[in-house]
Amino acid sequence: MTNFPELNQRSQQLLKTLVERYIHDGQPVGSRVLSKDSDLHLSPATIRNVMADLEDLGLIHSPHTSAGRVPTVNGYRFFVDTLLTVKPVHEQELDRLHKGLDKTENEDAVGIASKLLSETTQMAGVVTLPRKELVSLRHIEFLSLSNTRVLVIFVTNEHEVHNRIIHTAKKFSTAELQQAANYLTSIYAGKSLASVRAAVLNEMQEDQQRMNQSMLDAVSMAQLAFNYDDKNDDDYVLSGETNLMGFSELSDMDRLKGLFDAFSQKRGIIHLLDKCLEADGVQIYIGEESGYQAFDHCSLVTSPYSVNDEVVGVLGVIGPTRMAYERIIPFVDVTAKLLGAALNTK
Repeated sequence: MTNFPELNQRSQQLLKTLVERYIHDGQPVGSRVLSKDSDLHLSPATIRNVMADLEDLGLIHSPHTSAGRVPTVNGYRFFVDTLLTVKPVHEQELDRLHKGLDKTENEDAVGIASKLLSETTQMAGVVTLPRKELVSLRHIEFLSLSNTRVLVIFVTNEHEVHNRIIHTAKKFSTAELQQAANYLTSIYAGKSLASVRAAVLNEMQEDQQRMNQSMLDAVSMAQLAFNYDDKNDDDYVLSGETNLMGFSELSDMDRLKGLFDAFSQKRGIIHLLDKCLEADGVQIYIGEESGYQAFDHCSLVTSPYSVNDEVVGVLGVIGPTRMAYERIIPFVDVTAKLLGAALNTK
C-alpha cells in the first residue's frame, strides 16, 4: 500500500486537473494550461510553485527538457485512489455487452467478452478461461476404441461434456469399463477436478493394498484421464493487442517487442492475472506496480468473474498508464458481472 503525502485542496485540484488533461491530450501539461483548466484562478507563477512541490513529492515529473509535467506512477496511483470519480457505463455500451454475451455458448462467451473489452476501450482485452480445477465432475464413462485405446467421456458442472483418449496398460472388456466408470462416478461425483486428481494420486500411492483389482484398474484409468498436463489449464483469450501500437508511449519498438513477447509467452501474464483472482472487485496495476517488466509503461485494470458464486477467472483491459480510468474501471466491473451471469445460465 502506497503511503501518500498529505496534499492540501489546491494541490489536489491541480494534480487532478494535470492528470485528466494529460490523459486526454497525451502531452506534457504546463502552468498556463493548468491556470485555465483548474478553475482556481491562480497565476502561472503560483501554479509553477505548486507543481514544483508535486514534483518534489514524486507525483509528477518533467520528461526530457519539456516545460510541462506528466504524472508518475505514484501520481496516477494517488489520482486513482483519492481523486478519481468514476463515470457510469454508457447505455449504448451496456446494451452492446448484454447483446454480445446473451445466448452465447460457454466456449464463445470468454472470447466475446475479450473482444468487447477490446473494441469498446480500443485497448487490449484479456479474459482467462474458467479454471478447470474449480469445475466439478458429474459423471464419467469409458468406451473401448481399439486394443488399449479408451475414450474417456466426462461431464462437468451441469452439462459440459469433455472427452479424452487414453492408452491403458491392458485391454478391458465393455463390462469392465462400465464397472470402472460406475465406481469412479460413485466416489468422485460432485468433487472438483483438482481434488479428483489429488485423490487418485493418493489412492495409487497409499491405498493399493485395500483395493481389489477392478478398483485398481478404475483408479489407474482415472489417473490417466485426469492427471494430465494440459497447457490450456491456465490459458487466456487476448483481443486487440495491436490497438496498443496506436499509443505514442507504447510505440517504441523495444517496448512493443517486450509487450508482444510477453503476450506470446503467456506465463508471466498468467501469474499476474492469478494474483487478481483473490481480489475483491476491481484491481488496478499501474506501470511497474505489476512487478512485470513488460508492463512498466502499461496499466492493467481487472476484475474476477464468478460462476455459481465461485470465482473462476479474471478479465481486464491492458493499456497505457495514460488511460481513462474513470471509464475503464466501471466498464471492466460490469463486463465481469455480465460474463459471470452469462456462464451461470449455461
